[in-house]
Amino acid sequence: MDAYEPLELIGSGSFGVIRKVRRKSDQKVLACKEIDYRKMSEKEKKQLVSEVNILRELRHPNIVRYYERYVDRENCLIYILMEYCEGGDLAAIIKRCKSEEKRIPEDIIWNLFVQLLHAVNECHHGRAHPPILHRDIKPDNVFLDAAQNVKLGDFGLSRVIDSPENGYAQTYVGTPFYMSPELVNESCYNIKSDIWALGCLIFELCALEPPFQANTQTGLAMKIRQGIVPDLPAPYSSDLNRTVKTMLRISHHKRPNASDFLATDRVRIFVKEHELSKIHL
Repeated sequence: MDAYEPLELIGSGSFGVIRKVRRKSDQKVLACKEIDYRKMSEKEKKQLVSEVNILRELRHPNIVRYYERYVDRENCLIYILMEYCEGGDLAAIIKRCKSEEKRIPEDIIWNLFVQLLHAVNECHHGRAHPPILHRDIKPDNVFLDAAQNVKLGDFGLSRVIDSPENGYAQTYVGTPFYMSPELVNESCYNIKSDIWALGCLIFELCALEPPFQANTQTGLAMKIRQGIVPDLPAPYSSDLNRTVKTMLRISHHKRPNASDFLATDRVRIFVKEHELSKIHL
C-alpha cells in the first residue's frame, strides 16, 4: 500500500473500515476497504473472495469501479481499492428529504431509476461475465459520484448464477425491508428478486419510507407475502406508480427484467428527452 496516502475514515463495519486514500502517482482519490480476515469464518472468507472476483468482472459507468487489491498476510489484512463516490448514498438523501419534509422531484426519480436499470442490466445480462445477482439492492448501496452519476455498489452478498432467468440461488441473504416474497418464503430465487428490491428502493425514494413495514420480522414477512403496495404519494404520476407496482408483483414470473424496462416507451422517451441530465439533490 506504499503507493497510497491514507486520508480520513468514511465508514466502518464488523470486519474493518473504509477510508479515503490518495494515489501518489496521480493524486487520484479512491476508497479503500481495509478488511481484517482473522476472525472471519471460512464461509465469510469465501464470500470476500467472491466479492473481489465479481468486482473485477464488472465494468460499467453506473457500477462502483474496482481498481485493485493488496493482501497483507502478516497482519491478516486485505485492501480493496475502489472508486470514491463523494456524492454520498441514497439513504442519506432520503433521510435529509424526510427531515426537511420535501419530496424528490419525479424527473430526478426517473433519472435515478434509469441509471439503476443500466447497472442492474449489466449485472444480470452483461456479455463480459456470467449473470450476477446483487442480492442487496437498497438505498445504502447506491452512491453518487461528484458529477451526481448513480453508482451501484457493495457486492458483498452478490453471487454468480448459471443464467439470468433460469439460474436460481437458495441462500437467504439481503436486507429485510427489500426482501422479495420468494426470499421470505425461502424458495429458490433469481434475478427477479433484484427487480423487487429495485421496486422497493424507487418506492422509498418517492414515499421516503419502504413499501412494507412492520414492528417484527414475522409481521414484515406477512406484509411482503400479501404484496399489497400502497399508492405513491402525490404528486407522483400514475405512470411512475404503475412502474413501481410492476416491479413489486408477488409472482416473480410476472416481474419484467431490467432489459424489458429499458425497452419500454416511457424509459426510452425519458432518456431521449433528458439524455440522463445531471441530478441536483
